[in-house]
Amino acid sequence: MKTRGPQVVLVRHGETAWSRSGQHTGRTDVPLLEDGRKMAALLGSPLRAWTFAQVWTSPLSRAFETCALAGYGDAAQRRDDLMEWDYGDHEGRTGAEIRVEHPGWTVWKDGVPHGETAQQVGARADQVIADAREEKGDILIFSHGHFLRVLAARWLGLPPGDGRLFLLSTGSISVLGFDGDAAQPALASWNDTTHLKG
Repeated sequence: MKTRGPQVVLVRHGETAWSRSGQHTGRTDVPLLEDGRKMAALLGSPLRAWTFAQVWTSPLSRAFETCALAGYGDAAQRRDDLMEWDYGDHEGRTGAEIRVEHPGWTVWKDGVPHGETAQQVGARADQVIADAREEKGDILIFSHGHFLRVLAARWLGLPPGDGRLFLLSTGSISVLGFDGDAAQPALASWNDTTHLKG
């Protein structure tokens, strides 16, 4: 699983009622479902493949509780820049509901009224990446689906909107690394949920 150079290990929080129903969950502090808590507990074993120099988490409870149940709560630093996309007026709504009023709408292409733009989310991701690259060891990050997809795009030097290309499941583990001599940022693995299959 390890490649040369430091790695950034991304964990999307466990399942919530809103992630299950497809509702956009930005800053609303929706708790984990019991299934989400089970997902979080199953993260501990595969994450022990690394020794982390830093553990960073979104302060929202679904991410921090995932972090704690995985065994990293005591080591974690809460960072506001790891919070989910602010969906503004679309908070709590499903894509299907929004497309009734705005046919063809996607958050990536059309954005959200009174919320963040993809570029603003990308700027937060860029700060996280800059901080991670200052560290000498591996970093563990607990955060949210859309934010982590933007983070992956920016790691690869792609525009924030290209996060649309990276599907991400709840309770998944993904790894950002470098190819070869650590000069080229690369995806080491993506959306691994094998630990959830028992």
